[in-house]
Amino acid sequence: MMLIEQMVVSFFAAAGFAIIFNVPRQVLFQCGTVGMIGWSLYRVLVLFTVDEVVATLAAAAVVAVISQIFAKWFRTPIIIFNVAGIIPLVPGGLAYDAMRHFVENNYDVAIPYAARVVMLSGAIALGLVFSEIINQMIRNGKWKKYHNKYDRKGLERS
Repeated sequence: MMLIEQMVVSFFAAAGFAIIFNVPRQVLFQCGTVGMIGWSLYRVLVLFTVDEVVATLAAAAVVAVISQIFAKWFRTPIIIFNVAGIIPLVPGGLAYDAMRHFVENNYDVAIPYAARVVMLSGAIALGLVFSEIINQMIRNGKWKKYHNKYDRKGLERS
């Protein structure tokens, strides 16, 4: 039941930020869906004891892939879906705790929080970039060249 509640909340969080960013009304539902799928994947991976950084990386990559698909289907810029989709993944509460401890001069507590925020933010960025690289390879045909050069066993064809 807890996962369903989080899915609903993440949907409205992503759609709400899409409204703030003046996204066209006809794609608000899709923006919320992208955010919900990304957060759901993150929560399921964490539930199965995957590290939070790895789960964030995977969720960000999935958000980017779905954003690319939706951008083609609905003929809108990919950034619309990317921004709305990663909003639920952003470690805002953790960043707040890190800054609060820095202000209170609790550096021994603040530094691990800040390091975690940097790792999670980097995972989000890496997931988005990784997905875009794969998309560019497929679009430019380099994936096909690699696939045609090697057979299924990984041996070079003659």
